[in-house]
Amino acid sequence: MKPKLLIVDDDEEIRSQLRWTLSTDYEVTQADDRSSALAAFRSARPSVVLLDLGLPPSPASPTEGLATLGELLAEDRLVKVVIVSGQGERANALQAIGQGAWDFLGKPVDIDELLAILKRAFHVASLERDYAELQSQRHDDSFEGILGTSPGMQDVFRIILKVATTDASVLILGESGTGKEMAALAVHRRSRRRDGPFVAINCGAIPEALLESELFGHEKGSFTGAVAQRKGRIETATGGTLFLDEVGELPLSLQVKLLRFLQEQRIERVGGRESIPVDARVLAATNVDLKQAMASGRFREDLFYRIAVVVVTLPALRERGGDIPLLAQAFLRRSMTQVGRDELRFDPAALRAIENHPWPGNVRELENRIKRAVIMAEGRRITAADLELAAPESVSGVTLKEARESLEREMVLSALRRSGGKISSAAIDLGVSRPTLYELMDKLGIKREEKTT
Repeated sequence: MKPKLLIVDDDEEIRSQLRWTLSTDYEVTQADDRSSALAAFRSARPSVVLLDLGLPPSPASPTEGLATLGELLAEDRLVKVVIVSGQGERANALQAIGQGAWDFLGKPVDIDELLAILKRAFHVASLERDYAELQSQRHDDSFEGILGTSPGMQDVFRIILKVATTDASVLILGESGTGKEMAALAVHRRSRRRDGPFVAINCGAIPEALLESELFGHEKGSFTGAVAQRKGRIETATGGTLFLDEVGELPLSLQVKLLRFLQEQRIERVGGRESIPVDARVLAATNVDLKQAMASGRFREDLFYRIAVVVVTLPALRERGGDIPLLAQAFLRRSMTQVGRDELRFDPAALRAIENHPWPGNVRELENRIKRAVIMAEGRRITAADLELAAPESVSGVTLKEARESLEREMVLSALRRSGGKISSAAIDLGVSRPTLYELMDKLGIKREEKTT
């Protein structure tokens, strides 16, 4: 099915021209005033509306257009309304942006610019609706809020579902900020131990002199300052799950003690002689290359094979394709709730900056930047500057044809990557038909074997 588009304009000639131009890629509905626009919107439920501000009975004033905008957004807060504005109405168009319009387009309409704006609007609308659907279908225990539709994250979810029902030790690998603790918590919540404790300890954040006591506990008087007996993290995880974050930072002396616990399921507190049984499942995580650490003698090979019965590798955010804008929208809503703001949206340049940024800090960096932006944003739009990201550079030194083909190539390749090379899914993502996408690939010189690279 073609994506649905509503065109609202009192000029019949303009409506006809736009319908003729856009009907190949979109299912177009038309209206010429506020009442007919609302009726058409309620009937067709389009994701995007092209709205002229000058509507009857006051076509020389933006009043009816702005009122129509408000009523459309009241009907569906996710609808993307693109304002069509004459050069002399730029201030009115900017006012409409401030009231929630998605973007604006100057008259006379540049068809190439219109097509680019509509593709972006439909793409973002699709992502937001997918997220809303996921949220509505989500159960309270579903992966503890882990969100991801990319093939890499779907593989992670499948492994978690399989391994969670066992007591096998799991090693979670991934760059800093990819969500290793959330994955560990998901394993715990999906396991038979979910009613037991989930005990996490960061092995790299505690001084070596204190780490043994933190893990294994101590007896009263075992060292200076040990004024009472204390259970360690391993012992408090009895009946539940122990999560060893940054396990690659464990000193060799403690690696030996941890290995003994994994083999015997028993520990001794520091300064104690009693052997204490502990029934706890062990999950571990690290961003260190443990194979390299084993080769250099910094990590025991026998311990590695004890903790890595199953290995889960979390992909970096830059490798997760369409998950980036999906996560951005989720973090935006969460942050707005936390700080008590509403109706904030990303402007188109901010979304492009989010998709272009390499995200070395992964999901944690994305969430932190959006939290800051929600606090710092002065209007109703979050800009690239609010995110402390560089705005996409304007194209210079190339012809319009070259710039257009470059953008089209980038969008097609991106859609193909997000869909895992599936033409039908990519065509829906781009808002075009399968034959149109094949023609576009041929025109841009995109070979079949190139589509997912």
